[in-house]
Amino acid sequence: MRSAVTTLFAVAVTAVLLVGCAGSGDLDGDLTDEWAAMAAPSAFTPAAGVCHAADFTDVVTLAGYEPVDCAGPHRLETVHVGAFPAQRATAPAGGSAELRGAFAECDTRATGYVGDDWRAGRLRLSVALPSGPGWAAGSRWFRCDLTELSTVEAAATVVVRSGSLRDALKTPSPLRLGCQQTRGAAGRVQTLVPVECGRQHDAEFVGVWRAPDTPYPTRDADWAPLYTGCRSALGRYVGVPDDAELRFRSGVVVRPPGAGRWRVGDRGVRCYLWLSDRTVIASLKGAGPAGLPVRTK
Repeated sequence: MRSAVTTLFAVAVTAVLLVGCAGSGDLDGDLTDEWAAMAAPSAFTPAAGVCHAADFTDVVTLAGYEPVDCAGPHRLETVHVGAFPAQRATAPAGGSAELRGAFAECDTRATGYVGDDWRAGRLRLSVALPSGPGWAAGSRWFRCDLTELSTVEAAATVVVRSGSLRDALKTPSPLRLGCQQTRGAAGRVQTLVPVECGRQHDAEFVGVWRAPDTPYPTRDADWAPLYTGCRSALGRYVGVPDDAELRFRSGVVVRPPGAGRWRVGDRGVRCYLWLSDRTVIASLKGAGPAGLPVRTK
C-alpha cells in the first residue's frame, strides 16, 4: 500500500513539472531549436604570403601543413593560391592543359610578388596540389611556391633563408643573376659561376625568352628557336642590332627548364651572352656596339 502511494505521488509531481515547463514564457518544449546550428564542414585551403620550413612537395596534406613566420629560417614561400573549377572531379594530370594553366597563373603572380621575372634570380617556382583525400573532401586549390637556390645550374641546392621574397627583385639584390665566368672544355660551356661584374668574366645574364607551347627540345633543330630567342634578348640587353651580325658579336648560352618542368608549363629560358674570345671587367648592359663590337676573327 505504501509503495502504491509513493508511486502515485511521483507521477503527480512529474505532471506538475511538465505543465510548468510548458507554460514557461521562454521555453517551447522543443529541446533542439535553441542550439546554434553547426557550421557546414569546409575543405582546407592553404594561405598565401606564408613560409614553410619543410622542402617542397608537389602534394600537400592537412597533416603536413605547418606554415612558419617568413622572418625566421625557411625553405620555401607561398606567393599565391589559386583554384581549379569546383566541378572538376579529379586532380589534373602532369602535362595537362589545366596544370599548365595553373603554372601560368603562378608564373604571373610570382613575378608580381618579387618585382621582376622570378627567373632573373636564383629562384625556382613550383606548383603544389591537394592530396587525394583532400581532393575528395572538396579541396580545389593549387599553391604557388618559390624557393631560393644556391645556383640555377644543374648542381642547385635549396637555400635555407630568412626574410620574405616579396619585392626581392625590385632593386639590386644578391639574388639577381648577373655576370658569370664559364667553365668548360673544347669551346663548350658546361657551367656558369657567378662573379662580381668588376672582376674578369666572360658571360652575363641578359634576360628570359619565353618559348612557345611546343615539345621539349631533343634534336639539334629543336634548339634553334631557343638560340634565336636568346640572341634577341641579348641584343635588347646590350643595345645592339638584332641582325645577321649579332652572332659575330657574341656567343649565347641558353638554359631552358628541365623536361619535367617544361611538361607542367614552364617555358622560360634563361639567356646569357658569352664572350668566347675575351673577358671584360664590367657589365655590358646598354654598352651598345662599342661595348660588343663585331668580331673579325
